[in-house]
Amino acid sequence: MKKIIPSVLFAAIAASFSVQAATPANTLVIAQSLDDASSFDPAQGFELTTVQAFTNVYQRLVQSDPTNPIDLKPTLATSWQAGSDNKSLTFTLDPKATFASGNPLTADDVVFSLSRVVKLNLEPSFILTQLGWNAKNVDGFLTKIDAQHVKISWTENVSPSFVLSLLSAPVSSIIDAKLVEQNAKGDDLGHQWLSDHSAGSGPYKIRTYIPHQVLVLQANPSSPEGAPKIPTVLIKNVPDAAARRLLIEQGDADMARNLGADQMAGLQGKPGVKPLAVPYASLYFLYFNTKASPALANPALWEAARYLFDYDHIAKDLLKGQFQVHQAFLPDGYLGALNDNPYKFDPAKAKAILDKAGLKNVSFTIAVTNQPPYLDIAQALQASFAQAGINVKLEPGVSSQISLKVQSHDFDATLSSWGPDYFDPNTNASAFAYNPENGSKTLAWRANWSIPQLSKQTLAATAENDKAKRVADYRQLQLAVQKDSPFVIGLQARSLIAVRDNIKGYVQGINPDMVFYSKVTK
Repeated sequence: MKKIIPSVLFAAIAASFSVQAATPANTLVIAQSLDDASSFDPAQGFELTTVQAFTNVYQRLVQSDPTNPIDLKPTLATSWQAGSDNKSLTFTLDPKATFASGNPLTADDVVFSLSRVVKLNLEPSFILTQLGWNAKNVDGFLTKIDAQHVKISWTENVSPSFVLSLLSAPVSSIIDAKLVEQNAKGDDLGHQWLSDHSAGSGPYKIRTYIPHQVLVLQANPSSPEGAPKIPTVLIKNVPDAAARRLLIEQGDADMARNLGADQMAGLQGKPGVKPLAVPYASLYFLYFNTKASPALANPALWEAARYLFDYDHIAKDLLKGQFQVHQAFLPDGYLGALNDNPYKFDPAKAKAILDKAGLKNVSFTIAVTNQPPYLDIAQALQASFAQAGINVKLEPGVSSQISLKVQSHDFDATLSSWGPDYFDPNTNASAFAYNPENGSKTLAWRANWSIPQLSKQTLAATAENDKAKRVADYRQLQLAVQKDSPFVIGLQARSLIAVRDNIKGYVQGINPDMVFYSKVTK
């Protein structure tokens, strides 16, 4: 059925983009691309647009403190207690918490929410199936003790602190079971209805969603978090970054998201606009297929490559501050992240390393996505590697083509990026320092890098419950990958946005889902 936009929404859109360049006082108008959105069901949505919405529409049992995301704070749970075997957590729920529908939060909602993620088995479900859950057994691990207490158990050798991190992920959002079940079709557990509706307890609820056009969030005054400051958030689909810049510059939008370096440079000094570069947990790196040739399997080449990545030039000059130099696999802002950068661009040192190892006339091809900033960075690497006598060829292609080549191990080297799936060090350790025999297609697997000892250490880190020891574990893993691996990690992205200077109280954290609109005023 075709959706009809309420007349009040037409009025809001018209006012938002009027020639008067003024947005309504009761509406936060955001210009960004919505084209990535697949579904607003937390069991499926895994894209930038959807996870940003989930934090504003839903709540989890525990969530990261926006001002200090490493610390988890009680949200829908008021407290929790780990079991004596370290394989269970019992949560006490907030007795005053209600959903936007008015239905009270109970243990039934928690059990329903987590179990349906596993039973639907959509893309983000792997976050919870790490606990040994599957569609057949999950109900046995989720126990309602009474209306305000629920016990969550698992079989895998992971610590309660690691499980708490998983339960803070967007996929672990708690939904209104009664409302969803009323709108279920057959055995879809409400999946179709939740694709463009919401059933949460967050400060907003979905009022209208028209794919590729607009998402409108309406205030939920009964949220346990409290009523938001601005009653309406209107997110307009503006796929072109230059058009987003024009809207924010003219005052036709209060915020423009996902700008490029050129747009940010053009906004510097513009009256009424504040460009913001927020640290973001996305890493960019070069890595080698160690089975493509003997040279690419040689640790001396890996070491030399660390001195041939022109970090400062790429971050500051080429990409105009869109990135910061970062050389470890945990992003700045994560528990245990290494923030020292021991490598500098030094072609002479790189050449000496190659000569000592007897590596002469080295040549390889970088498979790279033909979009900025990937191709821009690859071209810079081609030039910098040449200064040490290494012939680098570029093989640009569309993202899907490059991904297929890498998954098939049909490449020499590739320039890639990696973002976290949840806010815990394991999300990246299990990619860069884990290559199990079960064939999990981690980054280490893609690089054909055999690391049985590091894989064991990565597993052990998830089982460690002592915070200080866990930090030490991840620092050791990062040092190992930083010093001797086929990964040359060079850059951490920044999220480039711009807001009008009358916007106050906007909070954005390091992870994609950490976008908070409820305290915004203008």
